[in-house]
Amino acid sequence: MEKSTEKLQLHSKLLKLLTNKIKKDNNSEKTYTRSDEKSFFGIKANGPVFIGSFLVVFILVTTTLIVGEPMQLWFSNMQTLVSDHIGWVFILCMNLFLGFALFLGFGKFGRMRIGGDKAKPDFSMKAWFSMLFSAGMGIGLLFWGVSEPISHFGNNPHYTGASNIEAAKSAMGVTFLHWGLHAWAVYAIVGLALAYFTFNKKLPLTIRSVFYPIFGERIYGWIGDVIDTVSVIATLFGLATSLGFGVQQVNAGLSYLFSIDYSTNWQVILIATITGFATLSLVMGLDKGIRRVSEWNMRLALLLLVFVLLIGPTVFIFKSFVQNLGYYLNNFFQLSLWTESFSGVNAAKYWQNAWTIFYWAWWISWSPFVGIFIARISKGRTIREFILGVLLVPSLLTFFWISVFGGSAIYQELLGNSQISEAVSSNIATAIYHLLEQYPLPFVSSLLTVILVASFFVTSSDSGSMVVDTLTSGGKLNSPVGQKVFWASMEGLIAIVLLIGGGLAALQTATILTGLPFAILLIVMCVSLYKMLNIDYKAAEKKKFHKKIQSVTKVEVIKELEASQLN
Repeated sequence: MEKSTEKLQLHSKLLKLLTNKIKKDNNSEKTYTRSDEKSFFGIKANGPVFIGSFLVVFILVTTTLIVGEPMQLWFSNMQTLVSDHIGWVFILCMNLFLGFALFLGFGKFGRMRIGGDKAKPDFSMKAWFSMLFSAGMGIGLLFWGVSEPISHFGNNPHYTGASNIEAAKSAMGVTFLHWGLHAWAVYAIVGLALAYFTFNKKLPLTIRSVFYPIFGERIYGWIGDVIDTVSVIATLFGLATSLGFGVQQVNAGLSYLFSIDYSTNWQVILIATITGFATLSLVMGLDKGIRRVSEWNMRLALLLLVFVLLIGPTVFIFKSFVQNLGYYLNNFFQLSLWTESFSGVNAAKYWQNAWTIFYWAWWISWSPFVGIFIARISKGRTIREFILGVLLVPSLLTFFWISVFGGSAIYQELLGNSQISEAVSSNIATAIYHLLEQYPLPFVSSLLTVILVASFFVTSSDSGSMVVDTLTSGGKLNSPVGQKVFWASMEGLIAIVLLIGGGLAALQTATILTGLPFAILLIVMCVSLYKMLNIDYKAAEKKKFHKKIQSVTKVEVIKELEASQLN
């Protein structure tokens, strides 16, 4: 009896020590929370980031307006210089980002949840996908969905033979490369990093927060200000590029339907008008404004998609979608890592600079905007669910969209109808309208397209304004409406000035120049995110081990107690 009592006391003491150790471990975990109220001159914003971003934009805008036409040549020369010497960096980085995203989704971190183990999603899966697709690709797919496959069909260094069939397959494969997994991998990494540090570590929703494991408290100083300023500038110019493309397509559609002039003056008027609607949506907020417009975008896009699918070559579209996907996957590594190193042909270099390098820089420039937006709507998702949702589902939807519109256009070319390719050569923004002209009700479908482009313009602008304001206000999610309106106006102004100062070349150059510094930040971001996830994963595994030991010890104590009572 005495031996049983001593053994019971020993087990009880061990259990008490173990319980205290677990409590101590839990209480000693690092707390990253910090909520500084940033303000200057009565404005609720981070002064250095707000002023720094504004000054860079102001200097570029005024210089472009003052210098005038020579800026177009400068934009063109800078794009060529950066692309020729730094293009390989973009290609390498994009492949690294895709590999890291797959590692996060299918590796040991997959079961970790954004917001903690008990977090629940704020939005339904339907609403989540609608906002993902609308913010990430909207205007671009409408602008390039027809024109890019047709452009590659006629001029594509990946295939130089004489067979139209092989040229068509290659054209669709290259288009899939530019709009597929690589693009969404960048969004996924930035979105996951921001969501995790915001909802799990309670840090502000800014890019600087992701770098806490590397820089510590220094992210609240000048290092963090530089990071957020670069992020704001990249977002502004990446978004301005999309708005520039969008307004060109709206202008082309109105010109096609109502014979108004296709001119810079009309594009300026359209930017100002649509930015006004975007501001209205912005004032209504994320749930009532952006979410509802995004869902209407998806309905209109689905209506247009079904129309072309059913009226167009339906069987051909489905068959080509499967074959396009196979071509893309079969040639994935060759297409992804191609740098035209051995071509020695200026035409090939020009093609790569104008297409692949531009796209990689564009997605990188867009990633702060799309990443923060995705982070805000993704609380409650596991990392595996997040990666699969952001990486695979939008990519497949994008591939199908391109197969419907681009595939239908190539089908016309294979039949000998060169009207669409001639339109692309003349004005690339008119391509989709000339495709719709091949089918019944061209006026109605073209009008629907104009409305859809304008609607995507609205969601891109208001979402971007919300993100830029979040970055410049130190991570606050609900800053004054006036600040959001200010940044919405700045986005429209940048798009206007770039169109005046150099058109398409200016838009592409601004994207590449701002994408390069943020690509470097993204590499460091990957390292920082991995460090934080690894720390939390080990801590979680340690807790599981402690609970298991504690449970076993309790069982032994109960058994000893029962034995002592029997004795």
